[in-house]
Amino acid sequence: MSARTLVTGLSESARSGLGVPVVLMAMLAMMVLPLPAVLLDVFFTFNITLSMMILLGVIYVRRALEFASFPTVLLGATLLRLGLNVASTRVVLLNGHTGAHAAGHVIAAFGSFVVGGNYAVGMVVFIVLVIINFVVITKGAGRISEVSARFTLDAMPGRQMAIDADLNAGIITQAEAVTRRQEIREEADFYGAMDGASKFVRGDAIAGILILFINLFGGTLIGAVQHGMSLADAGRTYALLTIGDGLVAQIPALLLSVAVAVLVTRVSRPHDMGQQIFTQMFGHPRALAVTAGALGLLGVIPGMPNAVFLAMATLCGVGAYVLAKRRQSEQTQAVATPAAPAAPAEQRELSWDDVEAVDLIGLEVGYRLIPLVDRGQGGELMSRIKGVRKKLSEDLGFLVQPVHIRDNLELAPNAYRITILGAPVGEAEVFPDRELAINPGQVSGNVPGTPTKDPAFGLPAVWIDKGRRDEAQALGYTVVDAASVIATHLSHLLQSHAHELLGHEEVQQLLTRLGKSAPKLVEDLVPKILPMSVVVKVLQYLLLERVSIRNLRTICETLAELGPKSQDPLVLVAAVRVALGRSIVQNVGGLRDELPVMTLDAALEQVLQDSMTGGAEAAPGFEPGLAERVQHALIEGTRRQEAAGEPAVLLVAPKIRPWIARLMRHATPTLAVLAYNEVPENRRVRVVAALGR
Repeated sequence: MSARTLVTGLSESARSGLGVPVVLMAMLAMMVLPLPAVLLDVFFTFNITLSMMILLGVIYVRRALEFASFPTVLLGATLLRLGLNVASTRVVLLNGHTGAHAAGHVIAAFGSFVVGGNYAVGMVVFIVLVIINFVVITKGAGRISEVSARFTLDAMPGRQMAIDADLNAGIITQAEAVTRRQEIREEADFYGAMDGASKFVRGDAIAGILILFINLFGGTLIGAVQHGMSLADAGRTYALLTIGDGLVAQIPALLLSVAVAVLVTRVSRPHDMGQQIFTQMFGHPRALAVTAGALGLLGVIPGMPNAVFLAMATLCGVGAYVLAKRRQSEQTQAVATPAAPAAPAEQRELSWDDVEAVDLIGLEVGYRLIPLVDRGQGGELMSRIKGVRKKLSEDLGFLVQPVHIRDNLELAPNAYRITILGAPVGEAEVFPDRELAINPGQVSGNVPGTPTKDPAFGLPAVWIDKGRRDEAQALGYTVVDAASVIATHLSHLLQSHAHELLGHEEVQQLLTRLGKSAPKLVEDLVPKILPMSVVVKVLQYLLLERVSIRNLRTICETLAELGPKSQDPLVLVAAVRVALGRSIVQNVGGLRDELPVMTLDAALEQVLQDSMTGGAEAAPGFEPGLAERVQHALIEGTRRQEAAGEPAVLLVAPKIRPWIARLMRHATPTLAVLAYNEVPENRRVRVVAALGR
C-alpha cells in the first residue's frame, strides 16, 4: 500500500465520522492485546511525531481559539500514550529476559543513549525529566488554565454588555454581535476544557513515575525468580528497558506539557509566537547593549571562562549595533517618505465624515446611574429598554430604533436625560439605592421619604428605602425601582414623540413589507397616486394623534382611493381615521357596547363650524376668550370622566375635530377627540355631558 493511499483512506475515514471510533478501538486493543516489538516501534515513533506536530501547531497559531480542538487532541494523545505504556509494560515484563531489544529498537535505543554505561546516572536523568514535567511545566500550565477559565467566566457579563451597547449604538450589526457572542462562549468553553485537560496531563506524569517503579522492580523480580537470572543481570537488563520505555513515553509527554503551557500563556496577536518573541525581546537594542556590557565585565574577571563570556558579549554587542542601525534607517525612511503628506494634517479639508449624525433616540446618564446600564453589575435597564422598544413597535406599527446610551459628566450624578433627534425631551433624577412610591390618588397614609413627582406622568411620589416597599404597597402606593422609572419615562416620551421617529426610511421599509402581500396596492400608490412625502406626512399625523399605523393595508387603500381627489394631508388623515374608526374607538373605549361621550353645546358647535374659514389647520375666527373657555370646560369634563372611571371622549363635527384635537393635545392628552363619522354603526353612544360656553 502506498503512502498516498494510506493518507487518502485516513482522510475518508475522518470525513465519514469513523476516525475517532477507530482510534479509540485501537487504544483499547493496545491495552488488552499483546503487541509485537515491531508495532511498538511504529506506535512510539508515531507518538513522538504527533507530539512534535501538536507543539509546532501551537507555536504557529495566532489565537488560542484557532486551535479550539486542542483539549480534545490533548486528551487523545494522553490516552494513546497510556495505552502504549500498558502495551510496553506487558512486553517488558514478558520478554525482558531475552535482551535489550525485547521491547523493540526504539526503547533499546533511548535506554542505551541515556544510560550511557551508567545506570544510576540514567535513572537520575529520567527522574529529573519527570520532575520537570510534573512539578514545573504541568503544574504551572494547570494553574494558568484554571485562572484563565475563571477570569474568562467573570469577564463574560461585561463583554456581553459591551456587545449589546455597541449593537444598540449601531456600531455593529446583528450578525457581528452574534459572531462576537459566539466567540465569547467558545473562549469560555475552551479555557474551561483546558482546565480539565491539564488534569489529565498531570495524572499522566504521575502514572509515568509509577510505571517506572513497576517495570524496574517487577522486571528484576520476574527475571530473577522466573527466568533464573542473577539480580545484577536482571537489574541491568530491566533498568535499560525501563529507562528506555519511560523516556519514549515522557519525551512526548514533555512536548505536550510545553504545548499546553505555550497555548495558555500566550496573548492573542496578529502574529505567531516566533514573531512576537523576536519583536518584543530583540526590538530594543539598548537591552542587548547592556547585556553585552555585563557579559564583558564578567569576561575580564580572572578565573572566569573569559573566552566564552567575551564571545557572547561580542555577539550581543554586534546584535545591538545591527538592530540600532536598522531602527535608525527605518525612522529615517519613515520621516523622509511621509514628509509631503504629513504637513497637510492641520490643513486637511473638512469632509462629510466630520459632521456627526445626531442620535435618533438618546439616553444620557450621570455617573452614579452607570451600574443601571451595566449588566455586569446587575443592571437591568438595557433589558427594560429592549422590552419598551418591542412593546412600542407592536403598538405603533413600526420599528422603534435602538436607544444610544452614553454617560454625561455634565449631568448631576443621579440625573438622566432623554433626547430625540439630538434635542432633550425629558430629564429627571433617580436614586438606584431607593425605590419610587407613586401616589395613584387613593392612598390611605403617608410613607417616610423624599417627596418628588413621577417623571412620566407628574403624579406625586416619594423616594423610599427599599425596606419600606411592603409598607408603601399596603398603604396603596405603586412602588417601582429606578430602572422601571427610567424605562416608563422613556416609553411615555417615545409614544408622545412617535411622529418624530417615523421618517422616509421607516415608511419605505413599511411599504416594502406591505408590498410582499399587496404588491399592486403599493405599486399604484407611490408614486403614481401620491408622492412619498405625502404618505409620510399622513402617517406622522396619525401617530401625532396616537393612532396606530399597524393596519397599513387599510391606510394605503384609503389613500389610494382618495388620493386622486386631494393631496392635502389633513383631508387624507380625516378619511383614514374614518376607515380606522373601529380600531380607534376600541382603543379608546375598549370592548364595551356603549361608549360614554361628551359633546359641545349645539349653539357653540355651530359657531365654531361657521368660523372655520381657513381650512383644517387654521384657527376659527371668533372672540379671543372663547377658545380659553372651551379649553377650560373640556379640562373639567375630562377630570369628571376620569374620576368616574370612564374614558374621556369628546364627540364633535368632522369639520372642527382637527382644531379641537390640536387645542387639547397638550392641555389634557388623555382626552380623545372623535368625529361623528368615526364611530362605527354598531357602537352605541351615550352622551354624558353637553359642554356650553
